[in-house]
Order: sequence, then C-alpha cells, then structure tokens
Amino acid sequence: MSYDVAGLGNALVDALVRVPDDGVLERFGLSKGLMHPVDHGRWHEVYDALQTLGIEVHTGGSCANTIAALAMMGARCVYAGQVGEDQFGHLYAERMAEACGQHALRFDREHNTGKCLSIISPDAERTLLTDLGAAVMMPEIGDFAEAIRRARLFHATGYLFLGGPVAEASWQALDAARAAGVPVSVDVADPFVVGAVKEDMWRVLRDYAQIAFLNAEEASALTDLPPAEAVHRVSEVVPTVVVKLGGRGSLIKHEGTVTEVGVHRVEALDTTGAGDAYAAGFLYGWLERWPVARAGDLGARIASMTVGQVGAVVRDVRALRGAVADAQA
Repeated sequence: MSYDVAGLGNALVDALVRVPDDGVLERFGLSKGLMHPVDHGRWHEVYDALQTLGIEVHTGGSCANTIAALAMMGARCVYAGQVGEDQFGHLYAERMAEACGQHALRFDREHNTGKCLSIISPDAERTLLTDLGAAVMMPEIGDFAEAIRRARLFHATGYLFLGGPVAEASWQALDAARAAGVPVSVDVADPFVVGAVKEDMWRVLRDYAQIAFLNAEEASALTDLPPAEAVHRVSEVVPTVVVKLGGRGSLIKHEGTVTEVGVHRVEALDTTGAGDAYAAGFLYGWLERWPVARAGDLGARIASMTVGQVGAVVRDVRALRGAVADAQA
C-alpha cells in the first residue's frame, strides 16, 4: 500500500484534565506552563489524584497528532512508534487505527506506555507531566522502512532526537526517506529540544528536510535571531520554512518569498496540539500542491479548531473536511 504521509514519533497517551484553579499545581510543586519529566510512579500519583475532575484520554505525541488530523482530513497516512503491552498501549493503537485505518505501532513488553498528563488551568495554560516510557525505547524501524519508501512524504519531530534507542531508529528512518527520494517534513517541536540537541537539529534540517516547522521560540533558540530573521537563516538549508507566531499568525518562506498568514480567532479552551494541527493543515495543502498562502490558511483554520476544544486532535471528520473546503473557496 502507498501512503501520502508516513510519520514516526514518540507515542504518548494524552490525559487531559481541566482544573478550577491552580491549587493542584501548588499541591504537587508543579511550575505552571512547564513540562515536567517524571517516572511512571509519580505520573500515576498526580493522575490518580485528579480522577474525580474527569480526565479525557486520547492518542498524543506531536507527530501522532499531526498524522491523525491529516488522515481524518482525507490523506492516506500511517504512523509508527512504540507503546507498552498494556491498557493504554492497546487504547492508543485502537485510536490510531480509527483515525488512519491502520497503524505501524510496536508493542514493548518491558516498559509502560509513554504518557503525558496535561493539566489545563482556567486561562487555558497547560502544565505537563510526561513519562516517556516505552516511546523512547524503540530500537529500530524494521518493516516501517518500506512504508516510508512508499510514501509521498515522511514526517518526524525533534523530540525523537533527545536520546534513547528511538533516536537511532529516527536516523534510520531519515536515511530510508533520503535513499528513496521521499521528501521529509520536520517539526522542531520544542525550545527544550533545540537546547538539548541543537547540532543534531541543524543536521536534520540541513541534510534531510524539505519542510521545517518552528514556533517563534524554537526559531530564535535555533538561530539566535528574532523570528522574522530566523525564517531567512533556516531557509538557507531548508526549501520551505514555516515559523508559527501564535496569535500573530505565521511566516512561510518558500522559493525565496516570505508569505504572512493570519489567524482564525476563537476563544481558547486548550492550546494543546495547536502547532501540530497547523502542521497537519499545511501539509494537507502541500500534498494537494496548493500555494503556500492557502496551505498556511488551512493550517491556521485547523489550529483554531483545536484550541477551541479540549484535546490535541479535532475528531470531527465533517468539521475538518469542511475546513478544507472553506480554505479552497
């Protein structure tokens, strides 16, 4: 089977909970708005304490969010990653199969499924507790190399290169894409990633990427320049560069021209996955060979739908395909 997009990412279950105030953050010593790496035991300590508030559980991880949204917009997609042989892992596989029609996940009997608890404050700010678990223990891509070779695009995120066996698997995937002449899309994913593996990120962008997504903070961290200048610096090594500016829209440099794209404003309930949603919309337009302004506008539409709900992926297929139609109008 051939695919529009093959994606590789850290497969993390997203557990989302809205809290009435920030008291729980103080109770557990959590810094608001930051990501806190934790182990399995600490994660469940906080998760169990918040059960009475009603926790929503979804597939997560930056790449999976993008791939799921693309698939529900109508693209043929497959996603690879690693989960545990546990309840969360099988739930994750079921949800990805629902979105994409299939999955290429591996099951690990030695480690728990990776997971991220997203505590959403009344102002829509997220505080994250992340246990990477089985996600970063994926040792190789195996048969997924064939899916990459059969795809029109390979998509990955910077989180993959932070370490663990999955980092080596990610280089294997990039090499498979390059050898097969498959274009590569990379979402830098987080300023923390840039700080931790800056040289590797430049290597990925310089040697493999045809499309790069960065937010303002990531762009500045990578280049030591303001976002409006960073887009030019990154474009020296990547043909198409997208710098997301949050509520100020985005900048896209393609074929030497910078295009400014606006936003579709909505009351924000949860900013989880907004950048992933933008990438999905833009890549859908890229696959359809739209002008970058139209592709960016679809990205902005999908991102606004995402922040207007709780959860990183819009699961309403009709609404997603309606956004595609609106962007074409």
